[in-house]
Amino acid sequence: MELPALVICTRDRRATLLATLPRVLEHADRAPVLVVDDGSVDGTPAAVAAQFPALAVLSLTRSRGGAARNVGVWAAGTELVAFSDDDSWWAPGALERAAEVFAQRPRLGLLAARVLVGPARQLDPVCAAIERASGLTVMGFLACGAVVRRDAFLEVGGFERRYGIGGEEQRLVLDLLTAGHETAYDPLVVAHHHPPPGARPGREATMLRNDLWTAWTRRPWRAALSE
Repeated sequence: MELPALVICTRDRRATLLATLPRVLEHADRAPVLVVDDGSVDGTPAAVAAQFPALAVLSLTRSRGGAARNVGVWAAGTELVAFSDDDSWWAPGALERAAEVFAQRPRLGLLAARVLVGPARQLDPVCAAIERASGLTVMGFLACGAVVRRDAFLEVGGFERRYGIGGEEQRLVLDLLTAGHETAYDPLVVAHHHPPPGARPGREATMLRNDLWTAWTRRPWRAALSE
């Protein structure tokens, strides 16, 4: 199986993206890389084109939030697609390992990676919860550390555009499972995430709204009412 294409989404974080891209390209395992600019107004597409002329850049005129990744998946055309943010990259060999796992599991729709945060490489809390659960099915993941089977992803509509950024992952997992696809976690598939310091205004409120929205539209009514 060929390596996953790598889709990187960004919006108005030109400096962060330009600092991250060398690491992405160094460890991309020969995978094709596609940058999706989610309606930036800070000159990101032009800056990427100037410093990395070989990279493909898709520029959206209007922000789609997490659903900007859907555009990258459509454009990639490969059987597998890996996601990154403008502050994350895959460890050496990670994408090769992911391709092997998908080849062994034809019903697998999504593979969640082990995400290590910051220079200290601390395990992300979402991944820690997955490892504690030790289940065969993954109910949550981090978009900056996930690989999807393109056909399965597009079958369920990808990420919901109305969710913006924050908490959009759980709905995708539930939609994949409902459609009969498998989800899994592999600690040998590793991604690094180096988010800039400081809070992101409005993110917690968006995540809470999206969690409740997912519960009400995707879970049995008793479970939704409990949440």
